[in-house]
Amino acid sequence: MSDKSYLDWPFFDERHRQLQADLERWATDNIGADHPADTDAACRDLVKRLGAAGWLRYAVGGTGYGGQYDVIDTRAICLLRETLGRHSGLADFAFAMQGLGSGAITLHGTPQQQQRYLTKVAAGEAIAAFALSEPNSGSDVAAMSCAARRDGDDYVLDGEKTWISNGGIADFYVVFARTGEAPGSRGLSAFIVDAATPGLEIAERINVIAPHPLARLRFTDCRIRAGNMLGKPAQGFKIAMQTLDIFRTSVAAAALGFARRALDEALRRATTRPMFNQKLADFQITQTKLAQMATGVDIAALLTYRAAWLRDQGKNVTREAAMAKMTATETAQQVIDAAVQIWGGLGVVSEHPVERLYREIRALRIYEGATEVQQLIIARQTLTAYEQDLKT
Repeated sequence: MSDKSYLDWPFFDERHRQLQADLERWATDNIGADHPADTDAACRDLVKRLGAAGWLRYAVGGTGYGGQYDVIDTRAICLLRETLGRHSGLADFAFAMQGLGSGAITLHGTPQQQQRYLTKVAAGEAIAAFALSEPNSGSDVAAMSCAARRDGDDYVLDGEKTWISNGGIADFYVVFARTGEAPGSRGLSAFIVDAATPGLEIAERINVIAPHPLARLRFTDCRIRAGNMLGKPAQGFKIAMQTLDIFRTSVAAAALGFARRALDEALRRATTRPMFNQKLADFQITQTKLAQMATGVDIAALLTYRAAWLRDQGKNVTREAAMAKMTATETAQQVIDAAVQIWGGLGVVSEHPVERLYREIRALRIYEGATEVQQLIIARQTLTAYEQDLKT
């Protein structure tokens, strides 16, 4: 059982502690960690069960549209992802994508759009997806080439999106496209595109080392109503960044859940494995490794929940979220690698808990902004703050 003493930190209210305890009981009884043979079916099933149990209510904002709160509670999102991630990487994915895929609708949707989509997302009756990345446009959003041209009361989309989580099983996609009001990132807009819309096709399903639904989308004369736009024309970049700002801290929380599970597994092995007439845990070299792992987990937790708490206080957390995401994902990679080493040969046996974690953590260091991008964000934010201090 993972250490729960962090829940006594002042970042949390009693409702957060109760939420974590309730989810822990539910996850223990309802979630298995094995990678299923049919990932698509398993993900659909997880979304339905998470919705039926009420957990997806935390992923959307607006109590009138199925949300638990009018404004998304970042600490709740992080506790949910940490706990689910400790039990199952796919369960964490299923929860997170309902939030990320619908986040732009929570933030900028009209009441009609929110009623139509958010209520179904919160109930687990519709699967959401966030379509931002392209073959030549990932972290460099300004390089986007997928275009939407106005044609009467419609927009017509042409282009491709790739690395789209839930691609192939989503009921709708929040798609970002170039509408051309200005160069670069200032000429982008956001749209809701239902999966059955003519002109939208799944061009390729993408297989990765930790299986989850992932695809490349192709839009060819894909006609959607102008009323499917989110916000106003040319607000797409702002909408995308605001959505990512909510959920970037939760990526750190998912990595934290992976790291806690790895530490648990390492402790279990070290305290039960006999070696040279003593236990593996009796060796100082093992104790050194465990000390480094435990310290790294606490550092990641402190940064993660600092960022979540600050955001819930209404603060801008671009710098703090980047620090949390970078530190938690990189630390989790190190902790999991150490757990594999402690387990020895068993640690690389397919479907062993630490072997699964070893595959699951790798993508978190890349998606929603690679570690190197987080470093740039942190540096720029730090330099900007320093220069402002000099001026004042």
